Amino acid sequence: MDFSIASILLLDGVTNGAVYALLGLATVLVFTVTRVIFIPQGEFVAYGALTLALLQTGKVPGTVWLLLGLAGVASAMEWRSSGWKAGLKTLLFPCLISGLTAWAAPMQLPLAVQAVLSIAIVTAFGPLIYRVAFQSLESATPLVLLIVSVGVHFAMTGFGLVFFGAEGYRSPAFWDARFDLGSVTLTGQTLIIFTTTLALIAMLWLFFERSLFGKALRATAVNRTGARLMGISTHTAGQLTFLLAALIGVISGLLIGPSTTVFYDSGFLIGLKGFVAAVAAGLSSYPGALIGALFVGVVESFSSFWASAFKEVIVFTLILPVLLWRSLRSGHSDEEH
Repeated sequence: MDFSIASILLLDGVTNGAVYALLGLATVLVFTVTRVIFIPQGEFVAYGALTLALLQTGKVPGTVWLLLGLAGVASAMEWRSSGWKAGLKTLLFPCLISGLTAWAAPMQLPLAVQAVLSIAIVTAFGPLIYRVAFQSLESATPLVLLIVSVGVHFAMTGFGLVFFGAEGYRSPAFWDARFDLGSVTLTGQTLIIFTTTLALIAMLWLFFERSLFGKALRATAVNRTGARLMGISTHTAGQLTFLLAALIGVISGLLIGPSTTVFYDSGFLIGLKGFVAAVAAGLSSYPGALIGALFVGVVESFSSFWASAFKEVIVFTLILPVLLWRSLRSGHSDEEH
């Protein structure tokens, strides 16, 4: 390996690591606020990429029908617990975005408009999934929440096969420019990935530091009981957290869609690499998740050069020494504590 090959691999690793960083941040966010180890984070990635790819073909994406079905279930649950007004409120946005997408899909609108529609569709899944699967189990142990999370993952993967089929899709790049920097070629899509990642990280920082909702989420993450006593709704905090996780996931899907073929089940491996980064940060540190994700991306890139058949094994093996180190340096406590 010479310097030019190492430079190309490093750039590729950092690019992938930027996407994994977003997923790692979303995983940390969901866990700190709701105590849910959210396994289906990668499904938002696959749904976003596949939704945009189907809109490119002029078809109404299957996520529209899945969104309407999920909204109907959530609306019925809200109607039963909080009255018909809450049920209708739950249905409002999913119906509006689904109707708009069904009208716009055959018109072959510009790529930017289709990307915005894809973001709106998949982001709407977040609060609905929390309402249907997790809200009634807010006081359950993390183990129970993890089991439910695994169930949601299998359900979303199965629905992905039903609504998208087994074939893979690749969406077009948002910017086709190419810049030669010595032995390294920097593409416009790579620049978009870096810019979007930095922008999202900055927006999340501003959201948690400056906005009332962000401070409410931070309070819930620190002490759920204390936040509830101060008038912060844990239901609203959970739904807002899942909305942010879905938003981060679908944007990640749009970023990686042009660089790889995405299948209905591709989200699991992609999300798992973000999970490795989150575990490296102890599921509690946002800067740690960012650093861990960049490290995972670089290791994956160099592993694909030296031992491409084992690159996934090498990446996921990274989690073992991290878990061992954290187990040795921290005391053990009861799960309820």
